[in-house]
Amino acid sequence: MGAALRTVNPILYHIAKKFLFTLSPETAHELTLSGLRLTEKMRLLPLLAGKPVEDPVEVMGLRFPNRVGLAAGMDKQGNTVEAFGALGFGFVEVGTLTPRPQPGNPKPRLFRCIPAQAIVNHMGINNPGIDQGVENLSSITRFRGVLGVNISKNKVTPNDEARIDYLACLRAAWPVADYVTINFSCPNVPNLCELAKAASAADLLAALKSEQANLTRDTGRCVPIVMKVSPDMSEAQIRELAHVFQDCQLDGLICTNTTTSRAGIEQYPQAQESGGLSGAPLYNRANETLEAFASELRGQIPIIGVGGITTPEDAVAKIRAGASLVQLYTGFIYKGPELVRASAKAIKAFCADRETR
Repeated sequence: MGAALRTVNPILYHIAKKFLFTLSPETAHELTLSGLRLTEKMRLLPLLAGKPVEDPVEVMGLRFPNRVGLAAGMDKQGNTVEAFGALGFGFVEVGTLTPRPQPGNPKPRLFRCIPAQAIVNHMGINNPGIDQGVENLSSITRFRGVLGVNISKNKVTPNDEARIDYLACLRAAWPVADYVTINFSCPNVPNLCELAKAASAADLLAALKSEQANLTRDTGRCVPIVMKVSPDMSEAQIRELAHVFQDCQLDGLICTNTTTSRAGIEQYPQAQESGGLSGAPLYNRANETLEAFASELRGQIPIIGVGGITTPEDAVAKIRAGASLVQLYTGFIYKGPELVRASAKAIKAFCADRETR
C-alpha cells in the first residue's frame, strides 16, 4: 500500500500542478495553502506524502528532524505550518512578518517563468502583522519540527528607526519561535538592503543580541537569531558582513534571499518585471555567496543554504558548499512534495558517507 501511494503521489501532484498553473500565481498560491490546510485537518497528508525522512541533527542548539526546511515567503500568515510538516519538512520558516499589517505592492506582483523554473516576485512583504501571525502560530499542536519566524520592518518605517520594528517583532515572536530570522535583504522594499551595510548591520545586530540576552534571562529560554543575506553582494561586502556576524556572535545565517539580477531569464518577458528572482537561475549565484561566507566564517556560524534547489543533487551541493541545513521554495512549487523527501534522503546519505570517511 505504501509503495502504491508513493507512486500515486507524484501523479496527483502533476494533475494538481497542471490545474494550478492555469490560474494566476497568487490565486494558485492561496488555493494551494487552503487545500493543504483542509487535507491536513482530514489527516490525509501523511498518507499522500509518506513517512518523513528521519535524519536528526543539532544546529544552533536546536534538534531538527531532518535537514530540509521550507523557506519564508510560502506561509506568510503562519497558518499552514502543520500541513507543511506533514509533507516532510524538518523545519518551517513563516513570514516575513512586520509589526503592523501591510498589503504589499499592487497586483500583479508574482510571475512564473516556467521554461526557466523561476519566479519573479514583487510582493512587498504583504502580511497580517506580527500579532496575528503569532496568534496563528499559537494554535499549532501537531507540528514536531523546528519553527522559524522571519521578521522585518514595515515599509513606511525609515531605516534609522528600523531597529524599533525588528525589536518589537523579536519580542512578539519570542514565545512561539524556535529561531527568528532577520530579513534585511528583501529587494522588494525600498532601501531595505541599506541595512546590510556593515555599520548598519552591526548596529542592528548589536541591538537584537542585547534584547536576546534580556529575553533569555527573563523567560529562561534562548531563541537563536539568524540573518538572511542577499546574493547581490560583492566579495568585499561579504567579508565585511562576515566580520560583523562573528563580532556580534550571530547564531545562524541564511544564504540567500532573491536576486535583482535577471541572468538566466533575459530572453523571457518576466525579465522586465521588477522584484526578486528565485528558482533555478539563482542557484549558481546563491552557491557562490554561500561558499564565500562559509570560507570567511570557517564553521563558527552555521549556514542554511537556499536558492535554486530543484533536484536532490542541488540540495546535497549546498551541504557540500558549507551549509548545515537547506530550504526549499521555488523548487518545491515546480517539483512538488517529492522534492522534500528526495532531498532529505540524499542529504542523509551524503552526510552518513562523509562521516564514515
